[in-house]
Amino acid sequence: MTDVAALLLALMTRIAGPGVLSGLTRLSGGANMESFAFDWAGEAYVLRRAPSADYMADRPFGHVDEAALVMAAFDAGVKAPEVVGVLTDADGLGTGYVMRRVMAEVAPAKILADPPPSLLGDLGRELARIHRIPLDRVPAAIPLMDTAAALAELRARFLSYGGDRPAIALAIRWCEDHLPDPAAPVLVHGDYRMGNIMVDADGLAVVLDWELAHRGDAHEDLAFGCMTVWRFGMLDKPAFGVGRLDEYFAAYEAAGGAKVDRGRFRFWLIYRTLWWALGCLQMGQMWRSGADPTVERVVIGRRTAEQELDLVRLLEDEAPEAERARALPPSPDAASAPTGEPTNREIVQAVRDWIEGSIKPQAEGHAKFEAVVAMNALGIVLRDLDVGVRAENTALAEALLSGTTTLAEPGLLAELRRDVLDKCAIDSPKYAALAAARADWRG
Repeated sequence: MTDVAALLLALMTRIAGPGVLSGLTRLSGGANMESFAFDWAGEAYVLRRAPSADYMADRPFGHVDEAALVMAAFDAGVKAPEVVGVLTDADGLGTGYVMRRVMAEVAPAKILADPPPSLLGDLGRELARIHRIPLDRVPAAIPLMDTAAALAELRARFLSYGGDRPAIALAIRWCEDHLPDPAAPVLVHGDYRMGNIMVDADGLAVVLDWELAHRGDAHEDLAFGCMTVWRFGMLDKPAFGVGRLDEYFAAYEAAGGAKVDRGRFRFWLIYRTLWWALGCLQMGQMWRSGADPTVERVVIGRRTAEQELDLVRLLEDEAPEAERARALPPSPDAASAPTGEPTNREIVQAVRDWIEGSIKPQAEGHAKFEAVVAMNALGIVLRDLDVGVRAENTALAEALLSGTTTLAEPGLLAELRRDVLDKCAIDSPKYAALAAARADWRG
């Protein structure tokens, strides 16, 4: 933090003139980038930067173009951050940019506990504004998404990660069989969801995190924030965890967005759930490669279980009614615990207890967040050691991916349901959709 402070002093003097740096704090949010809040000459700012060059290596555009895009959105009247300066190599801070800080709530749980009455309408209106930004105002580096090519890339990534997840294979095959015709491209934010917006008493205050922006189908943005994982437990409110889809679509259309096609919306809801399942697996690969050695990255790698559960819930209607009504097979029996010297489980439990009792109470800010993540990681290991349930099945995944096996096969849906339930119970037992699936499937 000391090095960041010293370098920020020179950076802000270059950007904003003489001043005093104060209140420098590492923000805990952001799975892919580092953010620091600080004050300079009485004004509040945020520095957004890449924690290492490896983070930017495979991205289609860098922070210079990202900053230009955010500025274009701001100039077009979108509630985007106001960028005040872009990092250069001479600044010594990596790549990134500085924005004026918006003082509003970003935590989804707090927002969804008591959303302002206008929020769902705001979300529809703001997305329509993003989609109406003239493409000639968008930096040339912002790519055009070819959906068929992107889906083929997801298939290739799945196979490179082992190709052994039946729920993911099922979703890939479904998307290939239901690929929509190309749409007239618009600017797609690419990450428009709870967690990437800030809200105050008047409604939506700012749209954050533009790093996944591209030109493509508007329905991709419309669907992404409606994924189960981004509704943060509000399962009865399919639009962002805030309200009804028809209300959201009406607000989008009234603000100048194109007529919503429900079929395209369903495709993109399934596609982006698949995309995030593979994104979670990719997090584990980033940890293995050393690109990001943080415990947060390796824990996110186990959140694939949430998306596998959601994919089965999204696709189960493709099965015959008799298969949807079939009872689930039992879960495997838990392994018996040995006695004598401390077991692996007991050693992990001891470390977890030590973090909870000695490390977490003394930690502050991002360090406290990391302590909680470490405890969650050890909790996964404890549950895994107790049960040893895995859902990998290469042969079944290959059959689903090729289309030689479908959900019409007797007992297959019940098997998939059981596997994703048991795996999610280990990797993410507090995931709200897990309890809902257990109730629906009588599991």
